[in-house]
Amino acid sequence: MKPKIFILALTCSFMLSTTMAQNLPIFNGVDLSGWHVDVPELDTNANAGPSFIVEDGMLISMGNPLGHLITDDEYENYRITTEYRFPGETGNCGILIHASTPRSLYKMFPKSIEVQMYHENAGDFWCIVENIEVDNMVERRGPKEEWGVTEGKKRRILNLTDGSENPPGLWNRMVIECLGDKVKVWVNGDLVNEGYNATASKGQIAVQAEGAKVEFRKLELEPIIEFTK
Repeated sequence: MKPKIFILALTCSFMLSTTMAQNLPIFNGVDLSGWHVDVPELDTNANAGPSFIVEDGMLISMGNPLGHLITDDEYENYRITTEYRFPGETGNCGILIHASTPRSLYKMFPKSIEVQMYHENAGDFWCIVENIEVDNMVERRGPKEEWGVTEGKKRRILNLTDGSENPPGLWNRMVIECLGDKVKVWVNGDLVNEGYNATASKGQIAVQAEGAKVEFRKLELEPIIEFTK
């Protein structure tokens, strides 16, 4: 019996490994199934235009009205792979990880950690009622007495590189890995940020509409058990 049990265990392990290796498109390229929109302006203006649309197989953040597209489900220990570009004028956008309580900051942003996509700043962390630490915190965040996670505090943590983004109009590839209380971010193959001791390790994922039109041709999720080396 022992050999059979051993073989069964190996088979189960292989099946689990295969499942863990599958990329899961959290955006299906067809519609916004599995997501919901939180746009404060819609509370008082039902005729406001859509902040997020699907067109030609792409998820498009229109930039306005300001708000978020949020997954219905929560995730932990995962890799997000996205390919995005600013088709016109560059500007602001971001992917929020470990998102939870809606409208926790400025009555707009859900409690989360933002991975910035603002042009020439991709990979910065923004603390939104959650916190994360990095090496060289004072150099990258400012004076310690001014740090915080709410309005008026220094919530931005600068990334590690310059020049990792492609020129405006071209596609960028961003990879975000979340494992336990640690987060790593790559832009076009460059490791641009690495944080630890995050105050959240799971939650929803959100895409921002924050002033600029952004096209996403890929947005996939993959469970992980270790970081990319």
